[in-house]
Amino acid sequence: MRTLGVNLAPKSQSSGGCRLKFLTESAAGKPLIAAATVLLARDRGDGLEVFLIARREEIDSFAGALVFPGGKVDAGDGDPGLRAHARGAEGLDAQAFVLRVAAIREAFEEAGILLARRMGETALLDAGRLAPIEARYRLALQKGETTLSQMLDDCRLELALDCLVPFAHWITPATQPRIFDTHFFLAAAPADQMALHDGHESQDSLWLPPLAAVAEAEAGRRNVVFPTRMNLRRLGQWRTVAEALAGAAAAPVVTVQPRISPHEQGRVLLIPAAAGYGVTRVLATKTGDFIVLETA
Repeated sequence: MRTLGVNLAPKSQSSGGCRLKFLTESAAGKPLIAAATVLLARDRGDGLEVFLIARREEIDSFAGALVFPGGKVDAGDGDPGLRAHARGAEGLDAQAFVLRVAAIREAFEEAGILLARRMGETALLDAGRLAPIEARYRLALQKGETTLSQMLDDCRLELALDCLVPFAHWITPATQPRIFDTHFFLAAAPADQMALHDGHESQDSLWLPPLAAVAEAEAGRRNVVFPTRMNLRRLGQWRTVAEALAGAAAAPVVTVQPRISPHEQGRVLLIPAAAGYGVTRVLATKTGDFIVLETA
């Protein structure tokens, strides 16, 4: 399966923005659903921790699961005017730019964290400046009552794309009915902003050391889907946010689309060793456990 890129159709009279589609070639003709997610990390006394949200049971994607803030790319994320409100967009093609915009928007909508600055300033927004912006725009963005471009114009903000480091790229196995093409980014959570779930698509949120979150899942106390679990394992190799950012920036992002083979106890998921997860074969049991069968 090959990602072809972004189709930015001309702005229509009724939509108020450009129609954005990420396209794909596949034998079954299934479209990839473009998505972006953010690993928001901060330092603590004995290592780093990452922000996670618990999805509501009623939603159709990853119901009840503990995940990183993120979601599908919106049409408004491809608004060409957003480049004038972004720092770190130099050299990014349309697809790379849109994915980063979507990641920042989703972090704001789902976690209340806004990676942005006042135009011309170097520091990220602090809690005091963010509070009135969040009160006016966070829910409105979720409901589609305003646009990201409008918020940036009104508040004279620029998105801090330069704070995002590409971390991973996962595509749902081709056998599944819906195929998500998800790009993961790593960012240091602003020290003076408070992360909190939205109460709409998510019902809870917490900060956890990455390997502690994996341990919670392995003990059956948390529902953590396979890509999230694997990226938690990878993030857990670093002790500080600075080390994690440097390590992620130095490593190539290798696309992971797990291949599936049958097993008497469930399914074996095969992932490339070059992706950097330290494992290549994982048994997904019929009871929902994940057991490493082969390390890289």
